[in-house]
Amino acid sequence: MSHAKGDRRERELVNELDEAGFAVMRAPASGSATERELPDVLAGDGEIFYAIEAKSSSGDPIYLSGEEVEALIYFAQNFGAKPRIGVRFDREEWYFFHPADLHVTDGGNYRVKKETAIAEGTDFPEFVGRSEKVTLEEAANASGDDGPDEDVLRVLNAVEQGVMDVEEAAELLE
Repeated sequence: MSHAKGDRRERELVNELDEAGFAVMRAPASGSATERELPDVLAGDGEIFYAIEAKSSSGDPIYLSGEEVEALIYFAQNFGAKPRIGVRFDREEWYFFHPADLHVTDGGNYRVKKETAIAEGTDFPEFVGRSEKVTLEEAANASGDDGPDEDVLRVLNAVEQGVMDVEEAAELLE
């Protein structure tokens, strides 16, 4: 990916965080401005603070060097922020990961695949506190619904076995 596109994506993330109510700053020429490794973006809302390394890709997996991730964690700990890797694939939203949740390659680098980002990453609304991810199992348990009604199942079974016709079943289920 081009450096210009990476810069544009970082600015886009800064603007989205700003619109979500975060005080946000993009590190100047992050990664090359100083001897110290700085995160791409610093963001906070008065309660939570993030140091974010932002990466984007057209669809190929995103790789981060072990040094990049170590520098992010070191900076975040010293600054009092939560380290996060923000990834964005073309035609997708931003997804966020704690560095410990990323796949580590045999060479000690970190990798995020598009499918992994979508399935396991924290999406932007959850990241900024506007929503919370819920699994289908959690949703089913929360609804208190223990499944289909036993009477309904008996009627449907009777229809399936030819013991009852559809019209009779419909009348019973009304």
